[in-house]
Amino acid sequence: MNEEAMKDVIQRIRQVEDEIAKGIIGQKEIIRQVLLGIFTGGNILLEGVPGLGKTQLVKTLSKVLDLSFSRIQFTPDLMPADVVGTNMFMEDNHGKGYFQYQQGPIFAHLVLADEINRATPKTQSAMLEAMQEMTVTVGNTTYELPKPFIVLATQNPIEMEGTYPLPEAQMDRFMFKTLVKFPTLDELSEIMDLTVEEHGSEPQKIMDGEDILQIRTYIRQVPVAKYVKEYALKLVVATHGNMAEAPDMTKKYLKYGAGPRAAQSILKAAKANALLEGRYNVSFDDIKYVALPCLRHRLLLNFEALADGIDADGFIAQLLQAIKA
Repeated sequence: MNEEAMKDVIQRIRQVEDEIAKGIIGQKEIIRQVLLGIFTGGNILLEGVPGLGKTQLVKTLSKVLDLSFSRIQFTPDLMPADVVGTNMFMEDNHGKGYFQYQQGPIFAHLVLADEINRATPKTQSAMLEAMQEMTVTVGNTTYELPKPFIVLATQNPIEMEGTYPLPEAQMDRFMFKTLVKFPTLDELSEIMDLTVEEHGSEPQKIMDGEDILQIRTYIRQVPVAKYVKEYALKLVVATHGNMAEAPDMTKKYLKYGAGPRAAQSILKAAKANALLEGRYNVSFDDIKYVALPCLRHRLLLNFEALADGIDADGFIAQLLQAIKA
């Protein structure tokens, strides 16, 4: 990618962020991480209490990026066919019966899987193929999902009664786990102006699906120096207590560490972040910035960590200090 093309891409991404800000007040870090996921083809898990604008964020993204949007409300009685679709019995004009596939709501560019942990494991597993392979198989036929295809799932961290925690295999399919925090007083005031008093303007389209696919090719071309890449790999390896490179804190607090998909996610997201920051090379700061959302859902802490008040974010913060760049 030449310098002019790079400047044009960066300028358009800045415009995307500005347009999203018209519909979403604050949450700049959340917007950045969601865009990193979209521009690298990664699925994102948004965790936060209800009412923080998670659905509004996805709807605003679909408008600004001109992508089709589908919302699936996950409930205990939701069946896999309600997500991926099913073969329906039809009749032609002559009364002859035949089966025809009816697409489910999964067939959209942006799919909001709302409260994904409320559905049963059988329904959750219906999402796995779509999230990893970008396809849906019904019977003996496999159907391609539209490109780009991104799943943005939400879950409420407080109300866990009657939920089905996502299995590790499905958690690993998410590139990021992003924590949506409560707005500040000033941000809350702006939200009231936007929603209650209807101030502000409607977000406008800035780019489309073809532009996103083109940006993905640019991101893949962003170079990563060998020592920067090794730093990212060291972080992942250091989460495994049986490895010689693991610090003592890993052996003390972690039951299981992150897998190869974590390393892939860190490097892809770091490349995208470098480009969004206007740089054509990946720095250590890019790796550190994306390490937290890439790793927090891929670590399984033991009872000793719980007893010492160590959560995943706290462990990763210590790990970044222990592993020197």
